[in-house]
Amino acid sequence: MASKLEVDVEVKCNAEKYWESIRDSNTIFPKAFPDQYKCIKVLEGDGKSVGSVRHITYGEGSPLVKESEERVDIVDEADKKVSYSVIGGDLLKYYKNFKATLVITPKGDGSLVKWTCDFEKASAEIPDPNVIKEFAVKNFIELDDYIHKTMQA
Repeated sequence: MASKLEVDVEVKCNAEKYWESIRDSNTIFPKAFPDQYKCIKVLEGDGKSVGSVRHITYGEGSPLVKESEERVDIVDEADKKVSYSVIGGDLLKYYKNFKATLVITPKGDGSLVKWTCDFEKASAEIPDPNVIKEFAVKNFIELDDYIHKTMQA
């Protein structure tokens, strides 16, 4: 049975700057969060456009998942929306399918980051991926801090 988790995170950074940083996550995440991301390798495409595939090796700070392969399914620059499916790696031991969508919208001087994941559990005993949701929220907040630090440097 397909299920869904959603979370909204308010960040201080403006939507344009935050979107640029999310789009450049292949480069920024391993630099900004070395404890969480050891390496992000682009396997197909440019790592940003629809059809691109990237392999992520997670660090010690990542719960549950040590490796993941993701395919970019949707990119909407105008609406600052990106969607990707997990097509390989540890997560698929627990979930038959896992798709995440990220939308960044302006909110006052900052932005609202909406993260949604659609998933199907491999079995009834598997919990909802709340640990993945918490990891995503932590990343959004830390990315916001990272952008503010590097902009002031």
